[in-house]
Amino acid sequence: MEHKSTMRKIGAGIIALLIVTGSFATPPENLKNSAMEKFDIHVFPALPYAYDALEPYIDARTMEIHYDKHHRAYFNNFIAAIKDTPYDSKTILQIFASVSEAGDAIRNNGGGFYNHVFFWNNLSPKSGKPSAELTEAINKAFGSFDKFKEAFSNSAKTRFGSGWAWLYLTSDKKLAVGSTPNQDNPLMDVSTIKGIPLLALDVWEHAYYLKYQNRRPEYVDAFWNVVNWDEVNRRYAEAIK
Repeated sequence: MEHKSTMRKIGAGIIALLIVTGSFATPPENLKNSAMEKFDIHVFPALPYAYDALEPYIDARTMEIHYDKHHRAYFNNFIAAIKDTPYDSKTILQIFASVSEAGDAIRNNGGGFYNHVFFWNNLSPKSGKPSAELTEAINKAFGSFDKFKEAFSNSAKTRFGSGWAWLYLTSDKKLAVGSTPNQDNPLMDVSTIKGIPLLALDVWEHAYYLKYQNRRPEYVDAFWNVVNWDEVNRRYAEAIK
């Protein structure tokens, strides 16, 4: 225990070097310079807009419960799960890169914490539009923007049970869409889809049930009115560097 305590006090840079030679997996090369390396695992970020900012597409009461109850619970449980473990000093990418070894509490709550931060930031009352560069990549990958929307929406609508739909950049710099169960995401070593996330949609029932009840397709269709394309454009520009 004394050794572990000493290690936690060592500078983060030294710990990172030690981990490379230890049991923790390192993030894929194409993720190392991503802004996700700067994600602070110990901070619960403020919601970037008011609870009612996304009305009428996502109602204020749902936003309040979703953020302050569900999301905060994932954060609190994640912090409790990593306390007094080597994961407390890791980046989110390092944790996800070997999350199969971390146990369900870290996998589920770490995913729930990160995924929601990512989700809030890709929503905005001012939707905007994809950049010229992202539009070109979408057209190349899917044939058109409408076909991309259809593919992404189908991933969200057909995800059985709870989970997430994603637009992500693969290791060979190609756009793809897919879905993950529960709180998994494309950064995790356990995920069947892997890459850099660009856009996410939460399809857990707590994300929409107060307004849409069992009508998930209506919620998915409404989502397109509040996509923060400026943020998605920024993520794409960062990912292809």
